[in-house]
Amino acid sequence: MRLEKDFIRFTIIPDQGTQVWAQLPIDTIFEEESYICESNTGAINLEVPIGALHRALRSAVSAKLSNLRLTKKGNVPLLALTIRATSWTTTSNALDIPETAAATDHSSSTIDNSATTATATTRPSGTGPRERETVITQEIPIKVLHESAVEGLHQPRCRDPDVNILLPSLIQLKSISERFTKLATTNSSNKTSSAGVGSGTGATSTTTPSLSSPKLELSANMHGSLKVAVRTDAFRISSVWTDLLNPSLDPGQLDEGRDLGQLPSERMREVPADDEAGWAKVRIDGKDWSRILSVGRLNPRVVASFINETALVLYVFLPGSWNEQDSCLTYYITSYAV
Repeated sequence: MRLEKDFIRFTIIPDQGTQVWAQLPIDTIFEEESYICESNTGAINLEVPIGALHRALRSAVSAKLSNLRLTKKGNVPLLALTIRATSWTTTSNALDIPETAAATDHSSSTIDNSATTATATTRPSGTGPRERETVITQEIPIKVLHESAVEGLHQPRCRDPDVNILLPSLIQLKSISERFTKLATTNSSNKTSSAGVGSGTGATSTTTPSLSSPKLELSANMHGSLKVAVRTDAFRISSVWTDLLNPSLDPGQLDEGRDLGQLPSERMREVPADDEAGWAKVRIDGKDWSRILSVGRLNPRVVASFINETALVLYVFLPGSWNEQDSCLTYYITSYAV
């Protein structure tokens, strides 16, 4: 995570699987008037455990107010997420203690420990349900990285894509992809079970099923068609979208002296729509693909760049950022071999 004055950047580089590079304006996540970034270099680089950060942020979904601070406990740097949430008690006392056990004075109550603080508001009548405020602070141990430790990081260098296509509804695409993955997984499990049963004494064997997810085959052409397919020994199924948009690269982004028509994607545009040579395809992990498509909840526009048999690059533009490209998430997905 890199905090700057105007942007926040996220970089995820796992040992295997999809790389994610994201750049978001500060006001996408924080309230600008409350955002303070103090650094001699103009940026703060943090290494944050994804699992711990994800759990902390999930707990803040229903909060009325949340605050994130970079702090320190002893010599350990921390991200401290403070969450304020309110709820209504079902009894007339603020801490929801049964009336027989409650103190006579119900005007205010406080519970305070290192993790949670609960305070109550009063009602003029002194009776009926009351609103209770809970304050929770979660501390996430992190590493603060020197600028020299991150200056060598860069997005993967890929050759020019063969096909660029605007994806259809990610919610629909996710639903169909998950259905295909489930069918392939079930077929694989049934095959594994039947392979472990034989005839005669001692013919039964135990087979450990593969933990890898089925591979989906994604392909597209420069005539607005996208195909998602899965293949097993027992069947092959596919779903096709048509009339999608194939965006062209902005000529201003080309190197000097290079013509737009020299790009592989523009040459693929000249191939007839019914010619298999005009399709670019990749094979990707079904479960990994499903997790990526969860970004569809943000209702983004997504351009998929196919590098045939090599990689799939997704450019996810969040609402309101289509032209200026300020809010962009980039996913690099390596294609599996046949």
